Amino acid sequence: MTKPNPSPATTPGAQRSGAVMPGKPGMPGMPGMPGMPRMPEQPQRAVQPGPLDTDTRRVGRIVAIAAAAAAFALVAITSLAPPPLPVTESYAQSSLQGTLQVISVPGSASGVIITRDDYSSTPGVKTLSAGSTNRDWATLVLFLAGFPMSDSNITVMLRWMRQENGPDDWWNRNNPLNNGWGSGGGSGFGSYDNLVTAAENAAEALHSVGGYSGIVAGFAASAPTAQIEAAIWASPWAASHYANGAHWSYTAVPIYASPSGTWG
Repeated sequence: MTKPNPSPATTPGAQRSGAVMPGKPGMPGMPGMPGMPRMPEQPQRAVQPGPLDTDTRRVGRIVAIAAAAAAFALVAITSLAPPPLPVTESYAQSSLQGTLQVISVPGSASGVIITRDDYSSTPGVKTLSAGSTNRDWATLVLFLAGFPMSDSNITVMLRWMRQENGPDDWWNRNNPLNNGWGSGGGSGFGSYDNLVTAAENAAEALHSVGGYSGIVAGFAASAPTAQIEAAIWASPWAASHYANGAHWSYTAVPIYASPSGTWG
């Protein structure tokens, strides 16, 4: 007699999940069929870095090493740098580089002493014309006549001016020596526009009249005062010849300034 097939509801194991049909290994979910045993689970492996990550880390490591090496080199250079050269050595080093010229002098060389001529300055017409005293005028006459402006020459000229006009009125008529040359007065009582013109005419007169040659020679040689004064007495400058020196005064001549405007 044929037995009826059991219904799925009454089949043993039908209520169990995960049943496997016989003959179909590994097929889950088929009721009434024992399944094959499960495969054991494999442990998870750590994710290995890719080639890009490895290169990035290698580059960063190289950069860090290079930075450390550069810092060490900077410290080493600073600490090991030689001190600055002395001035002479620095110049020698610059010379080796072609920036300076160095001349070697043997130890046997000796210094040479050079003698130079002395020089001095002398006042000119403009400087002397800016003066105001009888000494300034006496110096201006000597300068215009080409005579040395020595103390002895100035002394004689001041004494001569005093004999003609007096020390406190030496600028009278702008003609300190009462010179008739160019003043319009042959007797020496003429006048000039200013004291500079008077000095020019006095210097010209001394070189123009032969009777004044002794005076010129004495002033030119800056001779002793007595020699020049004797030449003045002997000349035709004054008709009285200053009583051959009897009327000549040898005391120091006071210095007086002329009024404003007398020098031009």
